[in-house]
Amino acid sequence: MKIDEPGQIGDVHIRNRLVMAPMISNLANPDGNTNENHMLYLEKRAEGGAGLIITEYAYINPINSKGSRNQLGIFSDDYIPKLRRLTERIHRWNTKIFAQLVHAGGKALKSHGERAVSPSPVSYPGGIPDEISEDEISLIVDDFAKSAVIAERANFDGIEIHGAHGYLVQEFISPSLNRREDSYGRDFRGRLRFPQEIIDRIRECVSIPVGIRLSLYEDDEGGYGPDYGINVAESLNGIDYVHFSAGRFSPPGSSASFYSPRTHIFLRMPRKPNLTTIVVGSVTSKSDAELVLSVADFVSLGRALLADPYFPKKVISNVIPRPCIRCNQACRDLSYGEVRCTVNPETGFESTPLPFYNFKGEIDIIGGGVQGMEAAIYGTKCGLKVTIHEKNDRIGGQLLDLYDPLKKKEFSRLLDYYAHVMQKLGISIELNDHYISEGLYCLPLVEYPEIKQSDKIIIDSNIYRYQDDAMRLSLSSDVYMTKRSIEGLDRSRREAFSRNAIEMGVRFIDNSITDRYSVSHFEKNQYDIREAMVSGRSKILHYIQENMNLFL
Repeated sequence: MKIDEPGQIGDVHIRNRLVMAPMISNLANPDGNTNENHMLYLEKRAEGGAGLIITEYAYINPINSKGSRNQLGIFSDDYIPKLRRLTERIHRWNTKIFAQLVHAGGKALKSHGERAVSPSPVSYPGGIPDEISEDEISLIVDDFAKSAVIAERANFDGIEIHGAHGYLVQEFISPSLNRREDSYGRDFRGRLRFPQEIIDRIRECVSIPVGIRLSLYEDDEGGYGPDYGINVAESLNGIDYVHFSAGRFSPPGSSASFYSPRTHIFLRMPRKPNLTTIVVGSVTSKSDAELVLSVADFVSLGRALLADPYFPKKVISNVIPRPCIRCNQACRDLSYGEVRCTVNPETGFESTPLPFYNFKGEIDIIGGGVQGMEAAIYGTKCGLKVTIHEKNDRIGGQLLDLYDPLKKKEFSRLLDYYAHVMQKLGISIELNDHYISEGLYCLPLVEYPEIKQSDKIIIDSNIYRYQDDAMRLSLSSDVYMTKRSIEGLDRSRREAFSRNAIEMGVRFIDNSITDRYSVSHFEKNQYDIREAMVSGRSKILHYIQENMNLFL
């Protein structure tokens, strides 16, 4: 299957095989309605060439189905005019859009609604929800159908039921979460009754395609395997496609960090199901997408489209996109934040893009790290002839100091991207050049101090570089790290880093066990790749505006 080959889901024609995965954005209004920021964020991915966009999970009632703050909602006719504006803007790029519908079940926000409900009162992150009654089940089935009708009236092209990631539909499907002894549990057929009733009711009410997102497998202890996931997909009647993700509560789920292989969900598929199939999971390059399409009809792109909304157009044209490095930093800060991307400062800010100018002139940039390279690219796109002066023999700055092998391998793709783009734009690079003259200095805003070598090293810090240092120093020293040092990491990355660091000899200790730290430094918003990019773009913008007379 070729990525640019047209495809079909039900009677909906899709121009290529690249799908934007449903991802929490928190860009909608607090009441669940869409808005200009949210629409522009999705429209940018349609402009970038995605054949199909599946909205982030939209909650189906304002009582107890909501899973995150500022989540999209599709439960009121009053929302149809704005939702129609959204679908109209997606359609003008020849892209189709499906609405994903969800009830968060036991994972519902406790601050929204009466109470959380689930098939059985078992332990969930955050507590034990109430067991849902059969009367409540019927009401929720109706809620799904009503939301589907609203979506069709708003000109969505299809419906996707969210049956993955530990939300209510998967809670019924999962043997570990569904302990019921009535007709909604007990055995495989009983566990599928609830999703089947939702499918049947939606089918009665709408004429557009209906699919379901399922976890192919659960990463949790005692979780089901991929054969069970495929069996679920093939046992549900009346669906036009299955969209395979992974996971319940435990990482890595669908958003695996650089510690897991790319295309990690595809790698666990025993075979293709006997129905139209979409597969997601760490697809961040053209070769990844082609690999997934060897067993699936469509490939779903998540973080790759946060890193570069033009990923589809670029890979179809054999252009290297800005790569997702699977760091799980900015994109996973969604408890209270909006969607962001560590390698793309524009993500979430589509409504306020940087201005571009059409100037002529030359500029020298001192510093070939991320900050300097971003400044150079932006300056060149504004018409300036740019020369980078770098004192070392390679560009890359602090990224060259990474030690963690798996992190270094993934992050090096960003350096490859910069080298490719700067060559294409004709940016001159002078290496081993200790340039001291007029120009724009793009040196690191923050340089965290090195840890002094000693027999025993104790690290108490959330700074990313010290995680690399812990691994590197463990080769020659006894290295200890406080547990709070990694509490701010995404769970997938935190657990994998801990496992790898322990294997290398790093020992984790309780917080405040000693005051004799080799380093003790915590920052809420530390200087990282994204901050360097933002700084580089801001510096060149301010430089141009302050010296505009030189470039006119």
